[in-house]
Amino acid sequence: MTAEKIPVILDGDPGHDDAIAWTAAAAETRLRVLAVTSVAGNQTIEKTTLNAAKILTLTGMHVPLARGAARPLVAQPMTAPSVHGESGLDGPALPEPTVPVLDLPAVSLMAQVLADHPTPVTIVATGPLTNVATLLLIHPELKAKIGAIYFMGGGIRFGNWTAAAEFNILVDPEAAHIVFTSGLPLYMCGLDVTEQALLLPAEFDALAALGSDVANIVADWLRFFYSFHKEKGYRGAPVHDAAAVAALVSPALFSFREMAVQVECTGDHCRGATVADWYGLHGKAKNVHVAVAIDREAFVAWLFARVAGYGEAKR
Repeated sequence: MTAEKIPVILDGDPGHDDAIAWTAAAAETRLRVLAVTSVAGNQTIEKTTLNAAKILTLTGMHVPLARGAARPLVAQPMTAPSVHGESGLDGPALPEPTVPVLDLPAVSLMAQVLADHPTPVTIVATGPLTNVATLLLIHPELKAKIGAIYFMGGGIRFGNWTAAAEFNILVDPEAAHIVFTSGLPLYMCGLDVTEQALLLPAEFDALAALGSDVANIVADWLRFFYSFHKEKGYRGAPVHDAAAVAALVSPALFSFREMAVQVECTGDHCRGATVADWYGLHGKAKNVHVAVAIDREAFVAWLFARVAGYGEAKR
């Protein structure tokens, strides 16, 4: 008997690792992608939305696409051109988009998908949580239609944009706070595992050797992404966002620990930090399933298999 596919909305700010995550999701036979929404983060909303349309065109993912929040709920916008380039997805040339952007805000599309789908829908968020928080604020009646939220963000031991904060959470801590206190099932793939979700330079070449246009582009995305990380002392390119997709469909690749996690929205040094009560010292309700370990080799094998699903070169 064939298992039912998991219905998902992909929300993110592509971004090289978002692009790889969505490429894997499009090829993942256990998922049914219902919609894609963009959010500002790695680059401006204009650029992340264009990148989203290009990724959908590349992967043949013909689903509704809507433009999301152009700025955080409260904070000033921030972007990461030093990591992802001026386009937000520098590196290989991508096809001109043939997937239209709907004349409908992302939150309206998300609400429509949730309301229309007969079963709860999982949101996979790989950027700042602005769209997701706004959805919860504007449409509380649809909360029961969200099966779970899998997201890349945070870290219980360290940050990567400040000493305490990971980029996605730091961009919009207030939105993250709304999501973390929503009472929904939350699965956090933070830096504790995504910094281990590395692809090594030899694996870039092995991906390209798969021979398809998609495989070559993914390999080039990794090479560009690694050019930043190599200067920081990394031995490979951390494919942060793909971990959130893998955690949904292949949870055995991860070790999860349920714990109370709060988002720091103030503070001179710790704004955007995800503060986890590892030892249960404060008796607060456990609200997040935190990924604390990953099988890197199995994760790489999962990603290779998804990219291999695109077959041979078309040109």
